[in-house]
Amino acid sequence: MTIFRHILWGYELTYPDHWTHQTVQDADAFVTIPEALDAYYFGEDAGQLLVRGEWNWSGQPIGPLWNKHIGMLAGMLGAKEVGSAPWKIGQATGLEAEIVLPKKDNQRLWTGILMRDFRVFHFMVTHPKEVREQFEPVATKIISSLRFPERILGIETNAEGLPLPPAYTVVDPKSILPDVSDPEQWRAYSGADGIGALQAFYLRELPAHDWEITEYIPFPLPASDLGFARIQLRRGDRQITLGIMPSEISEKMISSSPANVVFKIS
Repeated sequence: MTIFRHILWGYELTYPDHWTHQTVQDADAFVTIPEALDAYYFGEDAGQLLVRGEWNWSGQPIGPLWNKHIGMLAGMLGAKEVGSAPWKIGQATGLEAEIVLPKKDNQRLWTGILMRDFRVFHFMVTHPKEVREQFEPVATKIISSLRFPERILGIETNAEGLPLPPAYTVVDPKSILPDVSDPEQWRAYSGADGIGALQAFYLRELPAHDWEITEYIPFPLPASDLGFARIQLRRGDRQITLGIMPSEISEKMISSSPANVVFKIS
């Protein structure tokens, strides 16, 4: 068995060694073979399990989030829900449902969402009806393996001891903040991860690396015009401002919109 660990969203799943994991836009896909990522592949190895994280700092209850989730599926697939049911894995709670697709579609679709603290996880299992007997038990076992480890080891830090998200590279601060007048006081890192996932990462990892969070302004936040997420930190006599800054500002900012990371050293 192989353990998949999502460092930003802070969860683990265990899947069979002969399966494969791939990132598909803002979701993580688990399939038996890469060809199964194609929605029009109907071989005996067809079927997909998708997992997507969403940042819910506004604290929306599970009901409206579920209705939004189902509404999106209905709009995209012409599907309808067949009775949702409560769902729980460990300390994560939510809802699940079998979805009825149009009669001309030979696919089976199951979906569910789970909430843990301010993280929401969307799950979707889809496969041709003919392969349900072999695909469904394995997909169910993978989902049931969901865990939230207390500490994720191996996270890199910079010279100031600040945790860094994977695949983020050092860049000139002025490439992100052109108007900064004291670039020597700044550290900047560029990457492609979503602003929601980065907030989840830092709110978990900063205290684990002995940083005290003295202020947190999330993004997007309707009552704020700040334009980015800001976290004030302190460790001993050192104070740092962390900014998680969307790569591009638009009216359609969502949890998965890519963002860069900057630190101002005081």
